[in-house]
Amino acid sequence: MESYTVEPSTIEFDPMCDKENPQRISFEDVSAAAFRIQSGIRKTPCVKSHMSAIYGMDIYLKNDFLQHTGSFKERGARNALLLLSPEAKKCGVISASLGNHSQAMSYHANLLQIPVTVVMPNVAPIMKIQKCQSYGANVIIHGNDMKEAKYHAMMLAKERQLTYINGYDHPHIMSGQGTVGLEILEQVPDVDAVLVPVGGGGLLAGVATAIKHLNPNVLIYGVETEKCPSMKVAIKNEGPVSVEIKSTLADGLAVPTMGYNAFLTAKTIMDKLITVNEDWLARAILRLVEQEKYVVEGGGAVGVAAIMAGLVPELANKKVVCILSGGNIDTTILGRCLERGLAAEQRLVKFKVTVSDRPGGIAELCKMIASIGVSIKDIMQERAWVYGDIFSVQVKVVCETRGPEHKKELRALISNLYKEWYFAGDYDERLRRISNVTESDVA
Repeated sequence: MESYTVEPSTIEFDPMCDKENPQRISFEDVSAAAFRIQSGIRKTPCVKSHMSAIYGMDIYLKNDFLQHTGSFKERGARNALLLLSPEAKKCGVISASLGNHSQAMSYHANLLQIPVTVVMPNVAPIMKIQKCQSYGANVIIHGNDMKEAKYHAMMLAKERQLTYINGYDHPHIMSGQGTVGLEILEQVPDVDAVLVPVGGGGLLAGVATAIKHLNPNVLIYGVETEKCPSMKVAIKNEGPVSVEIKSTLADGLAVPTMGYNAFLTAKTIMDKLITVNEDWLARAILRLVEQEKYVVEGGGAVGVAAIMAGLVPELANKKVVCILSGGNIDTTILGRCLERGLAAEQRLVKFKVTVSDRPGGIAELCKMIASIGVSIKDIMQERAWVYGDIFSVQVKVVCETRGPEHKKELRALISNLYKEWYFAGDYDERLRRISNVTESDVA
């Protein structure tokens, strides 16, 4: 793998994604794509969610994570590949992606016997890298983020006479993604609103184009993560600009600059843009596992997160479709998401308490915790850095509760029995009982 760096100014620009001459896709582009790709794409179910009663609206989940490669990206990839000229098909294609687009390109290029190279940044999930390799793609790991991977892919495209296909802003990609919208209207004809994940903006542009043409009254909401608000910044600046990417559970949405074509297409037909934080994203992943038995990646769960966070109160008693756009999440990341979700819902609780170090002191603590039905997951003891009484021990406990009310019961029990204690996540000074224990000490 090449180790040198590439200056952006030396790279041939992508004529299909030109900042100075952006292209707006039409309904005809989407409908033609639907006919073109129908033999190679699954028509995924759109089912009513078990969460509907909880949140006071009819929630439907468009399960596009059930595509063969685990995401909606197959739609655009197959459409773009089928529209290549015979010469371009023979020479091959190249793309840059964090994983889902790369997998989709690899799989469908293999089916269509088109040589494919994918460039992935080193932050791409291992599972996605291995999947691309299993589909026969030439996989190159390069760069620390999507920006660096994209520059490298475009340089290789110029050197090797390959066709570069942008994973979110190429017009043929956007048209293919829009076929999700056509299926939603067919499956839920009286839908009131659709919540669409936003990264580079291709899915939003395609879905909005399809649905608004057929039913202008349907609300189209874009949902992105606060760790990479590329569309929020684009709207503020009246055009796409690069934003700083921070580590996020929604790695598939971590695109530094929204697509120029996508922005032009979506900005006038989108009704609202919503930004969700990581805690709600983790809770949404957890809720989908528990309530629906779906394993969905962070980027696919942003719509559910927006509903859970109470960011769409105007949709109460409405029919709302959330597009679950992908399910490619590393097992290790899934475990962290579930734990973070449990902690955000106060079902996983951590606290410190100082107890007597005499025989039976810790045993008595455990007995009292168990008496109210709280399950201890982990317990640690600290003696060397305990201030005050030499016969005291500081105990850190991680335990499982049924939720906020159960946590309050646990806190009340601890506060009545012990003088020095601290619960992680409590910011009310009245709840602090140890002046020398800070929030960082508990972390």
